[in-house]
Amino acid sequence: MGRFFSDEVEKALKYIYYDMRSGRGAEGMKLLEAASSAGDGDASCLLGRCLCGPQYVWSGHHFPEDSRRASKLLHQAVQQGSALGVLVAKRSGELPDWLIRKMPFTSLKEAFEIVLQKAKEGEPFCQYMIGNAYFWWDFLSIEGVSRASFASDAEFNAYMGENIRQCEDWFWKALRGGVFFAANNLNRFYLEGDPPYVLPDPDKAKDLWKTGAELGQPIHQYNYADQLSKAGQQAEALRWYKAAAEGGQPGCWYYVGRCYETGEGTAKDLGYAVSCYEAGIKEGEVGCCNRLGALLYKGQGVRQDYARAVELLTVGYQHDTTWPLPYLGKCYYQGWGVPKDVAKAREFLEKVTWDDPEVYYLLGRIYARGEGVPEDIARGVAYLQKAGNYQLAKEELLRYKKTLFGGRWVRR
Repeated sequence: MGRFFSDEVEKALKYIYYDMRSGRGAEGMKLLEAASSAGDGDASCLLGRCLCGPQYVWSGHHFPEDSRRASKLLHQAVQQGSALGVLVAKRSGELPDWLIRKMPFTSLKEAFEIVLQKAKEGEPFCQYMIGNAYFWWDFLSIEGVSRASFASDAEFNAYMGENIRQCEDWFWKALRGGVFFAANNLNRFYLEGDPPYVLPDPDKAKDLWKTGAELGQPIHQYNYADQLSKAGQQAEALRWYKAAAEGGQPGCWYYVGRCYETGEGTAKDLGYAVSCYEAGIKEGEVGCCNRLGALLYKGQGVRQDYARAVELLTVGYQHDTTWPLPYLGKCYYQGWGVPKDVAKAREFLEKVTWDDPEVYYLLGRIYARGEGVPEDIARGVAYLQKAGNYQLAKEELLRYKKTLFGGRWVRR
């Protein structure tokens, strides 16, 4: 038996919360599944939380989201006698009156005291939940008090401030113990406060992401890298983006790859950028599909492969990104990597909203030559003129002239 919970639950807590970089989250979930089925209420509680989505568990675990089953598991946890389950169910809005009557505790406070004792003895997840009880005002119902319990607003306000402030210490303890969510609540606490009971103190939030990053939390390494990047500290930002990516934080291989592709904060290395994008694609990162698709199209850092470029860029387009539009348009127009389809090419090219001389050139050809559309030389010439000094567009313009009378564009 573990110090605070069963062996299975303590291992699961380690894999899912305290040592996320180990990549053993799925193993932790299996431990919870087995322990929950055997009647372990704490396992049911944590398993339910894992199924509640990225608001409640690290997205890097890629756990399935199932709110209906999560609700059932939290109810089950309470009835199985998990004091932790009571606090989690309450915080999740899953502790109705009928369930309170069924829980094997005399009161909410009895459950709270059990979790509080574990928090005092050093259990990080319990510390986080105690912090939540103060941060979200759950202490009011736990203690059975309200404004009506006090003789004046001043007494009530003082009581509220005294209790809400307790969240700060508990969240710091939880964060240092490995619960990264604690930093999110601390950040809100410092930036927004809880007026009129607690005023904001934004200076205290400045180093939160740095602290979480140095503690090894992948999501905070990403947050800190983003903070550094916005401050123009690209080399240091890249170091933390890379640490986050290696720790499994979704989306970070994109930033690492982009830095090596463009030379932001490091020397350019297109070959390494390609390997970063490949790693991101395995995690389903759409941005990596776009960037690698473009490199495959150009044959930069990798052997030119139009077919795979189209495949990856199509994924990006299907996720409503605009980056792939010119590449897809050009490939369909030329028949590179896909059967030539001028109509489909035009569909992509006309959605490009930024200046791209080659896009203007192709649209000019399509309309001026009547490729897949009724011939419209004037419209085609307008596109060709927008292409400016693009050589192929200048050569194409030589095919057309204005009539002497009427000023219509016609073929020479």
